[in-house]
Amino acid sequence: MSSVACASADYDDASFEREAVPWIDDVYRFALSLTRNKADADDLLQETYLRAYRAWGTFRPGSNALTWLFTLCRHWHLRAALRNRRWVHLENGDANVVADSGEWRQNTLDVEELTIQRDLVASIFEAIDRLREPYRSTVLLVDVEDQTYAEAATICRVPIGTIRSRLFRARRLIRGMISPNETADRLAIRARG
Repeated sequence: MSSVACASADYDDASFEREAVPWIDDVYRFALSLTRNKADADDLLQETYLRAYRAWGTFRPGSNALTWLFTLCRHWHLRAALRNRRWVHLENGDANVVADSGEWRQNTLDVEELTIQRDLVASIFEAIDRLREPYRSTVLLVDVEDQTYAEAATICRVPIGTIRSRLFRARRLIRGMISPNETADRLAIRARG
């Protein structure tokens, strides 16, 4: 399938399956966060894995495959966004929000607290969704996907200081977008807990 000849036996189909395929759910979740649309996320995931397979000979064994895949995914998302920029305009439709990323412990929280936390998570993801690039990608990588600053810097191809600065600004913007009542509710939950 690939027109790229692999340099050694380390870059065979088995190594791709062992190193890259286990991360497919994580890459899909990241693609969905970037595109905010399931069909576009499916396309981006397929493009990412196709490109990864073709470029598997450039992957360095022992390095972080997830970071490499996130880099490819982000790169192809940005290329598609630039290519479509002159054709696609901001729509006033409903945003697709992936808001169920928390694990709630029912034995320590009552139903009201669970509802408040779920609503707060939804509000946070809606705020992330409204961030401009590159702030959105930075928050998604560090705060949602648990990438380190160094990994996020590698993916975004910027210095670590730039990641820290973007993350600081993005978090401040998110706090400003969340209503004061939600912030008060969150503080009340912390005070009771």
